[in-house]
Amino acid sequence: MPFNIIQQDITTIKTDAIVNAANTNLKMGGGVSGAIFQAAGAEELQAACDNLAPIKTGEAVITPGFDLPAKNIIHTAGPVYQSFNKNQSEQLLREAYINSLQTAVDNNCKSIAFPLISSGIYGYPKDEALQVALAAIKDFLKQHDLDVTLVVFNKSAFNLSQKLLAEVDSFLDKHFLGTFKEQAGSELLLQQDDTSLADRTSDSSEFVDFLSGQLTEPFSDQLLRLLEARKISEQELYKRANIKRELFDQIINNKKFKPNKRIVLSLAIALELSWEETENFLKRSGYAFSNAVKSDVIVKYFLSNKKYDIYEINEILFAYDQPLLGGW
Repeated sequence: MPFNIIQQDITTIKTDAIVNAANTNLKMGGGVSGAIFQAAGAEELQAACDNLAPIKTGEAVITPGFDLPAKNIIHTAGPVYQSFNKNQSEQLLREAYINSLQTAVDNNCKSIAFPLISSGIYGYPKDEALQVALAAIKDFLKQHDLDVTLVVFNKSAFNLSQKLLAEVDSFLDKHFLGTFKEQAGSELLLQQDDTSLADRTSDSSEFVDFLSGQLTEPFSDQLLRLLEARKISEQELYKRANIKRELFDQIINNKKFKPNKRIVLSLAIALELSWEETENFLKRSGYAFSNAVKSDVIVKYFLSNKKYDIYEINEILFAYDQPLLGGW
């Protein structure tokens, strides 16, 4: 998917470029930066960095990856957090992400992996650093096709809004049937759900009625009708849905293509369907919602509250160890 969040050692990732949160002198540091130098080959990497140093805070430069699985290393200097000057800290951190992404594009990279810049010894509050990272990446991907991965070493480095987590926790307490195994629960519901679509949509909105066309209609035709009804461009849709253009082209052009449930939900979010509309969209695509599947209930919370930011949804799914929305 264009944007992904994983828990992994960034030095082990095979990608076109990883990002080193560097100091302005591009000298080998500690923590993640030190691990990158050691894994790449400290002597060779330091020599390459010395030819490019110094850089300004927010700037980015590129070197080979040397012994890393990654082909390249993009070095950027994040800001030291200043609580008395939050706006400047935020602007410099945003520049570090945007300039790293632009450096990747300028060097024909198709994929890039980031740590959470400035969230370690530079003191940037992790929850704020995360929001700056997501906003910068989201804005950049509106104009560029690039696979971006945010890599966290452990969940303690991934701080989310406590208010949002509390709301999702409360929703799960009310709706999640955790006594069933997730996969078994989903299959059971799909088998037992013999209510006709007409019955389920009898009191629905006009848009749900619009969704209740031919159940045998190819998914691509259904999606194109929804696109026309919502007046959304194809590019806007696949970017909102966190789906790669190549996969979206396959969905649209291959009438036999059957997307998985995760992609259907991603498209429902991108189309800003209501929960009722999403249930019908799922059924017409051959799937069903299940209260025994935690990720389904989490997505239901967002749709029920008309929150359609797939980046925010994926933050929460990641926090609950659930698969993220989107598709390669």
